[in-house]
Amino acid sequence: QVQLVESGGGLVQPGGSLRLSCAASGSIFRLSTMGWYRQAPGKQRELVAIMFSHGSTTYADSVRGRFTISRNNAKNTIYLQMGNLKPEDTAVYYCNVRSSSGTNYWGQGTQVTVST
Repeated sequence: QVQLVESGGGLVQPGGSLRLSCAASGSIFRLSTMGWYRQAPGKQRELVAIMFSHGSTTYADSVRGRFTISRNNAKNTIYLQMGNLKPEDTAVYYCNVRSSSGTNYWGQGTQVTVST
């Protein structure tokens, strides 16, 4: 079974950068679809970025060009590189892995706060 733990969140100034990591206690399969989601206070959870099993990526319009999703299969880790951060990026960020069999795994979330 895959368990995901996010890290790398914190406080950053607008325009700054932050790199989130999501480490798996189990293995992350090459065929897995991976994604990052976020939930801001008072708002519903939204998709931030997805990396499909074949390697293609999709980003929310609000982060496209600023965020990059990636993975390191050898380290069983997925990443979200965030640049030019804005206050509206403030949220709890969750990583998600969907196995080829259709099972979803979620991390516990890491807080990202963009503020002066």
